[in-house]
Amino acid sequence: MTTRHDTDAPRALEALEDGRSSVRLRAALAAGTAPDSRLVGKLVERCAIEPEFFVRDMLTWALTRHPVSLTLPALLGEVRSERAQARSQALHTLSKIGDRRAWPAITRALLSDADDEVAHSAWRAAVVLVPPGEESGLAAVLVTQLGRGDRETRLSLSRALVALGEVVVPALRAATKARDPRVRAHALATQRLLSDPDAGFESAIEEAKRVVALGGSGPEGP
Repeated sequence: MTTRHDTDAPRALEALEDGRSSVRLRAALAAGTAPDSRLVGKLVERCAIEPEFFVRDMLTWALTRHPVSLTLPALLGEVRSERAQARSQALHTLSKIGDRRAWPAITRALLSDADDEVAHSAWRAAVVLVPPGEESGLAAVLVTQLGRGDRETRLSLSRALVALGEVVVPALRAATKARDPRVRAHALATQRLLSDPDAGFESAIEEAKRVVALGGSGPEGP
């Protein structure tokens, strides 16, 4: 006798590949509502190619509802994918799962990935997964990305550094003396956000640019 559970998985697998995003969204929701180990591979696979943000987010949620023993190995494989979206979405999902066994997979190469979306995801995942006592080492890697990219990229990096707390102060202070004015300005803006979390990033970066333009590197700090 075929049970309803036996027939749901094949139907869900098919729905996850439907040409209509609304169908894929419902399928991902159903996969998370009634977890089924047979769907993990397809959920991970779909994350790498799904074009719609809301569907990708639902795929991630569905994966967090499945046992880590199944999802973690699959996601760790994806962070080494040649496809940028696969790396980015796997890192995003790992940050949501929050299992620190994934920490060794957060490599320097990922933290400095040429693709901005991958780098953003790597920074967020690193802050969540970094083991106690290794925050300073992570901060030292993150500051090498200061001055990179557009406003969203710089804001994403600043948020990651601020989330690490006071441990980032020495690395930021050193970065305020960098030769590149973009790096100095970004470091100064991040310092301000660290000392005043309510300060807006735009005002912080504009103030930092003025300081740099005047030839300064900001306060020495404690």
